[in-house]
Formats: sequence, C-alpha cells, structure tokens
Amino acid sequence: MKRVSTTYLLICAAIGVAGALILLPANWVSTVLFAAAPVAGMALAGVWLLPAVIALRLVRRPGAGVLTGLVSGIALIPASGYGFASVATNVWWAFFAEIGFLILAYRRWHTWQHYLGAALVGVLYPVLAAEVYQLWALPLSLQIAFFALCLASCVVGTWLGISVADRLARAGVARAVRR
Repeated sequence: MKRVSTTYLLICAAIGVAGALILLPANWVSTVLFAAAPVAGMALAGVWLLPAVIALRLVRRPGAGVLTGLVSGIALIPASGYGFASVATNVWWAFFAEIGFLILAYRRWHTWQHYLGAALVGVLYPVLAAEVYQLWALPLSLQIAFFALCLASCVVGTWLGISVADRLARAGVARAVRR
C-alpha cells in the first residue's frame, strides 16, 4: 500500500475548498429552485460532481474524489444552511464521480470512466429523489425534463471538471502525485 503524501492531501483539500466556494451559491440557488421550479433546479446537479471530477482527473489516485467531496462538505457546513448534511451530500455525489474507476479497481484512468459515473448518477438521482420532489405526481413531460436536465447537467459538469483538471495538469499542478 502506498503512503498518502502531504502534497496529495493538500491538493485534494485545495480543490475541495475551491469546490465549496462554487457549491455555496449553487446550494442556495437550488434551494430556491426546489420550492419555485424543481425541474429547473436539476440544471445545477452537475455542479456537485465538479470537485471530485477535478481531483480524480488531476491526481489519478483512489479516493481522491471522495476525499475532495468530504472537504467540500466540511467547508460548506457553516454557510450552506444544511449543516452536516452538506458533508453527506458531497460525499454521495463524489462517490459517483469515483465509481467508474472503482469498478476497474483503479487500474485504468480513461475519460469514459468519468462519464460513466456522471451518467449513472444522472439517472439514479432523480429516481432516489423522486419522493422529495414528488416527481411521479408531475406530468410525464416534466418527469422526462427532470431526468434529461439532471443527466445533461451531470455530463456537462463532468466535462467541465475534466477540462479544468486538464488545464491544471498542463500548468504543472499535481505533477508530483499524478500517476
């Protein structure tokens, strides 16, 4: 088993805190949209994948996504309005960013694995949150829009995370810990 370096931990922590700064306004906007226009709120779902995708793409180490999600959640506790639930939420989304690599035992690091996790959570989240959103009471067209927006947002959020991580890697960030 490899040791976890301080550099690795600091990179994940920095991405996690930066992710929390992005997630904070998204948290508040999604809270308002939950009450006013729940279907429209799904357009923000992919934002929760960003920190984990960036970390996984940048450092290519097992657990980088979940660790970054944990840090993001902890950083959000005082300001999110959801307290410690922010930690569980961010770790949950980060797990899906990580799942494409987990199923291959972290032996391969291909771009499609990021998108596998995005597609999985993009379809699964609406099903798991259906009761909260009263999704099955909505007209079929809104149910389809709900699923489509969530899936599209997760794919776009993943694409954005990959793009940011690739730019950071070209700039030399995480060179010492990247596989």
